[in-house]
Amino acid sequence: MTPLERVEVLYRELVVHYHEAQDAELRAATKLLLVAIAELKRHGGLGWAALVYDYVAIADRDPERFDRILQANRSDPSASPNADASFLS
Repeated sequence: MTPLERVEVLYRELVVHYHEAQDAELRAATKLLLVAIAELKRHGGLGWAALVYDYVAIADRDPERFDRILQANRSDPSASPNADASFLS
């Protein structure tokens, strides 16, 4: 399992944790984003914010490229991030 896949599993676990909330997916994603921003700020040097803006811009302006970046970081590039989440229910 790649690091990206491990994070996707954690995301799904957080969604299950927030299952009673109307916006469980948003809450889970926000928690991961907060941790990621804190770690980028702590370890990313002076360019940490530019890196965040670059990825946001790619996701916003070129979603196909963003999807390719995600797929390239999976052990099976054709796999869906939601594949086999049955163990969480």
